[in-house]
Amino acid sequence: MTEILLGAALLVLATVMTGLARVLRGPGIADRVMAAQLLGTGGIAVLLLLDAATGTPGLADAALTLALLAAFATVALVRGAPDDGGDPPA
Repeated sequence: MTEILLGAALLVLATVMTGLARVLRGPGIADRVMAAQLLGTGGIAVLLLLDAATGTPGLADAALTLALLAAFATVALVRGAPDDGGDPPA
């Protein structure tokens, strides 16, 4: 079972790495925000899979901290984005 969890962690990590490329090369702010969310969610998933596979203490706490940081980073990115001139929300 440990090998399956570690393989799943590697697969999620590969997905996160492709998301990092989108953050760096994203054509628009929406692409970058979604990729940043992918980085946060994928990082959390990797930490939790590693915690389940190895039982290393502290990984679940690190995942919780990363979840909070990802949420704050997304809010900061959206608030700092220039206005695109679209219609305001209703």
